[in-house]
Amino acid sequence: MTKPYEPMPEDWQRALCVVAHPDDLEYGPACAVAEWTARGKFVAYAIASRGEAGIATMHPDATGELRAEEQLRAAAAVGVKDVDFLGHPDGIIEYGLPLRRDIARSIRKYRPDILVTINFYDRWRSGDWNTPDHRNVGVALLDAASDAGNPWIFPELLEEGFEPWAGVRCLAVGGSPESGHAVDCTDGIAAGIEALAAHDGYLASLPPDNPMSDAAGYLTTKLTRFGVRFDNVPTMPFEIIGV
Repeated sequence: MTKPYEPMPEDWQRALCVVAHPDDLEYGPACAVAEWTARGKFVAYAIASRGEAGIATMHPDATGELRAEEQLRAAAAVGVKDVDFLGHPDGIIEYGLPLRRDIARSIRKYRPDILVTINFYDRWRSGDWNTPDHRNVGVALLDAASDAGNPWIFPELLEEGFEPWAGVRCLAVGGSPESGHAVDCTDGIAAGIEALAAHDGYLASLPPDNPMSDAAGYLTTKLTRFGVRFDNVPTMPFEIIGV
């Protein structure tokens, strides 16, 4: 029998969500973000790329502009005002010092209690292979959580005015196959659907039989399925990793 999820801890006030692409958070975690901001918690986003390689029929410059605008609208739908784009190249984001430095800068800037990302393991729950962008950003985020608190790592950030921040308590990985905690998204799912639908230009580029092209149907089905392990309410699961 599958073990029920435990409620995700609520004894925090500030979160920074870090992912590779515009729309990564909207496939579930944004529903939890809507719950958190409605309770008065502060949430900011740092997006490693602008998703410029995401639409095969559109030039990357135009795609990046479109998808960044869509991400800003999606964030606003769930109560997030602060969105930073880190400028790494979509599709070929590399793990390394530049990525760690940029994420550490965002952590120092927003001084979060917790970090949030999406599944960055080798495989999705379905068994399909995950993308290198997701994998590299997730690992860099874990490392940057430590980098952000050490004044001797990336001292140039001090020169930029970003003081060290060692206050990150954990990383919450949305949709991880190792999830043990969850957020009741009964009240947040409507805003989450609005956030995913804000990526209308990108969603329109998907094949019509792709389930993600139907924002409401996709999220309702997904969160209802997860909810079987959490009192049968719309649910977003997370793995909690100490940092």
